Amino acid sequence: MILLAALVAMGILIGAAAHTPLPVFLLAAAAIAAWLLAFGAREGLARLRHR
Repeated sequence: MILLAALVAMGILIGAAAHTPLPVFLLAAAAIAAWLLAFGAREGLARLRHR
């Protein structure tokens, strides 16, 4: 059931992304990528400090 909900949510988001202008889509993608990189770096540093 969770997989189905995830697929439906992904379909909605992809549909919404298809109707946004390219510069807006690229800006949002860059913001999400930066957030993921910052989160990954923070978690990696926390893991190194915890050991």
